[in-house]
Amino acid sequence: MTNREKYNQAFIETLEITADQLGDDLTYQSIEAWDSVGHMQLVSALEDAFDIMMDTDDIIDLSSYPLGIEILKKYDVEFS
Repeated sequence: MTNREKYNQAFIETLEITADQLGDDLTYQSIEAWDSVGHMQLVSALEDAFDIMMDTDDIIDLSSYPLGIEILKKYDVEFS
């Protein structure tokens, strides 16, 4: 499984969405499931998937699907 697939799977399973909902317009609170509780579940899923511990600032800054990729790159997660 590629890092992109792991990333997408974390969003799909945590937020209970479909793959076609992933994209630039997927942002914090843009869907009902991505509330404060869903956000922490998503962070946990990403940390588990990539075996990392995110800094508090990065957890707060994770406010959209594309921004999450940029944040994970700081933890040496490569996306092709």
